[in-house]
Amino acid sequence: MVPGPDQFVLAIDLGTSGPKVAAVTLEGRVLGWAFEPTRLDILPDGGAEQDPHDWWRAISSASRRALSDLDAGRCVAVACTAQWSGTVPIDGEGHPIGKAIIWMDSRGSELIAERIGGPVRVEGYDVRKAARWIRLTGGAPGKSGKDSIAHILWIKEHQPDRYAATQVFLEPKDYLNLRMTGVRAAGFDSMALHWVTDNRDIDAVAYDDGLLELGGLERYKLPDLRRPTDVLGELLPGAAGDLGVAPGLPVVMGTPDLHSAAIGSGGVIENDAHLYLGTSSWLICHVPYKKTDLIHNIASLPSALPGRWMVADEQETAGACLNFLADNLALFRDGPGDNIYQRFDRVAEAVPPGSNGLMFTPWLFGERTPVEDAYVRSEFFNQSLATTREDMVRAVFEGVALNSRWLLKYVEKFTGTRIDGIRMVGGGANSEVWCRIHADVLGRTVHRMADPILVNAKGAALLAGVSLGWLTVEDIPDRVEIADTHGPDGATAALYDERFDVFVDIYKANKGIHRRLNRRSDHGS
Repeated sequence: MVPGPDQFVLAIDLGTSGPKVAAVTLEGRVLGWAFEPTRLDILPDGGAEQDPHDWWRAISSASRRALSDLDAGRCVAVACTAQWSGTVPIDGEGHPIGKAIIWMDSRGSELIAERIGGPVRVEGYDVRKAARWIRLTGGAPGKSGKDSIAHILWIKEHQPDRYAATQVFLEPKDYLNLRMTGVRAAGFDSMALHWVTDNRDIDAVAYDDGLLELGGLERYKLPDLRRPTDVLGELLPGAAGDLGVAPGLPVVMGTPDLHSAAIGSGGVIENDAHLYLGTSSWLICHVPYKKTDLIHNIASLPSALPGRWMVADEQETAGACLNFLADNLALFRDGPGDNIYQRFDRVAEAVPPGSNGLMFTPWLFGERTPVEDAYVRSEFFNQSLATTREDMVRAVFEGVALNSRWLLKYVEKFTGTRIDGIRMVGGGANSEVWCRIHADVLGRTVHRMADPILVNAKGAALLAGVSLGWLTVEDIPDRVEIADTHGPDGATAALYDERFDVFVDIYKANKGIHRRLNRRSDHGS
């Protein structure tokens, strides 16, 4: 029986800054939600870690607050989505061993370089190795060391006791599923960045012995694979008590954040793209084929939807750049105590396009796409005595949008299609100003989706509906709402065309300097 309009899926979205937990109906309505922050530890050697126990504490707190005004008895299922490309070592009792290594961690870059290298190289990859990876997986391990395979290799090399004690390595989403059901398993979509699965048959993804040997991973320390639409098990009493719902509810496999955002945006039709603006950002659409652009670090990998691939890419810092303004530069902290990001909106809107000549590059923690460069760093370019802090805010908004345009260029080349009608989601899409700037910089129509900060949670809930037979994939677009639409302003086209050319030139001119300044042997990643 299909649940009624007042029944809901408890959707858990574990982001880098903390989890959002929402009660979402199968019509896509959010009945209640809450956010709880978590700690992020950035280490001087390129490390980025979080405590899995802190994740669960925050999830439990957020869940109880989200359900405080609802009848928890109307919850019909639990679904999880989470940050991708993370590694949680699990012991024989099902407990995490120390902190999780998350997607920002680059400590395994040198170990990956050894694995992908060889006598005949192109872009750092041995030609024969790259050919095998691409043929079977659709991509290859990233040189930055931020993929899950690099995390495991780093633990194996530098923390051998921890490695020996680990019974299974899990992605963050799959760790949360273990916590809820006691089942150690992974969706084949979440395992893609281990680069050890044969993805050629999208309906029968499996580990490949040759890839395991090539990558240096051991099968017995990896979880069994499940389809993203499988029902994993029933919610355990202890976890149910923490979350504030009934035990025995079905827990579905769920999917990583890139995948759930694609569903929650409503972009489930081929080449129907969404641009996510969160701590990081990405531009993603579903496609019916497996393909790879190794040079620009773009590949179509298994999606959460049956029989489909998803164009996968990621840019490291987007909304994080605004956090940097607020927290590190303390811009506009000296004003009235209203929402700092709303103040940024008003400031950015008051500065003319082009930020009075100031430019900003948003590479605060390296970059993945369309260049994979662990050494590149952010800068304000072309400052003068006339530069104001208002100019700096507008420049950050524009710099992130220019980076999105750089990515759009290669995603369109990858798909062979002009991408328009881009769905804007993520916390950054709460800013109508930033969405209008993106429309102007990209030269594309953008749709700002309703409740954009909850797109992952909505995607997890709608995928649960598909998993449990209550929805079809074709039902999903009608269950998401567009808040407003913005077309590009032709008056700014020439200006932003020029700024984009300069933006790319800044990277090319300074990448050698960034490498010299940021080599790990000198100052860490």
